[in-house]
Amino acid sequence: MMVHQFVCFCLWLLGGVSGVYADETEMISVMEGDTVTLHTDVTEIQRDEQILWTFRLQNSETRIAEIYKQIISKYDSGKKERFRGRLKIDEKTGSLTITNINTLHSGLYKLQVINGAVKHKSFSIAVYGMLTVPVIIRDSSSSNCSLVCSVLNVSDVTLSWYKGISVLSSISVSDLSISLSLPLEIQCLDDSYSCVLNNPIRNQTKHLDISELCQPCEESSQTPVLLVSLLLLLLLVFTVLVVLFFCRRKKYTQAKQDAQSNEEEVDYTDATFIKHRSPDTEADVRDRTVYSEVALRR
Repeated sequence: MMVHQFVCFCLWLLGGVSGVYADETEMISVMEGDTVTLHTDVTEIQRDEQILWTFRLQNSETRIAEIYKQIISKYDSGKKERFRGRLKIDEKTGSLTITNINTLHSGLYKLQVINGAVKHKSFSIAVYGMLTVPVIIRDSSSSNCSLVCSVLNVSDVTLSWYKGISVLSSISVSDLSISLSLPLEIQCLDDSYSCVLNNPIRNQTKHLDISELCQPCEESSQTPVLLVSLLLLLLLVFTVLVVLFFCRRKKYTQAKQDAQSNEEEVDYTDATFIKHRSPDTEADVRDRTVYSEVALRR
């Protein structure tokens, strides 16, 4: 057994030797309390095949689980007690499951599949603590609207002030579990301010209620001056157009009435006009003379 493990260790060190596969690292981010399974990509473990799981934190690397000659071993006591009652290993594939994971389990997990050759695979797990909703209070010592957003006992998070979708200020913390506070001083409030606590997986947002902490902005409850000016301008233009329309219509109506009056005067003149008889022509005089002579002869 000792000789076999020594050989395996030597093969691991000789990363460039033929038969030793290149290391792969899979990045995994989870929330505290989740269950995580690290897969070996082995369909079925052979009898002489060894599956070895180790956990590396900073400069310390310890063995936490193993399958050798179909015997399952879990090392979760003593200094490895952080894994007590949380490890499950699949007897068919050798995949490792960590239940109810917490921030103490963040680190690098290494897999060795040994069957003459050695295959390495690594998993870097980052466990993020549960996020609480930020608390916002007002600093009464300030004459302006001075606010403080705070959270307790957090790590690997960013605390930010937002106005709409724009970041006003932010502060971040990495490993240590500490309390964060982020001040914000403004003249007045509207309903677009919020304080956001986030990590790479989730976020918690606290929206400001403008009726609770500070004096609301006057302009937030009034129609913007530019909009009022634009409406007044449009109303003025509309009024001018209406006045011009009625003036033109009145002028057109008056012109039409005048034209009708002129037409009536022309008709009246025609109706009373006496047409004089035109002078007799020479033919008419001659005809009347002949007619008179005939009459006398009779």
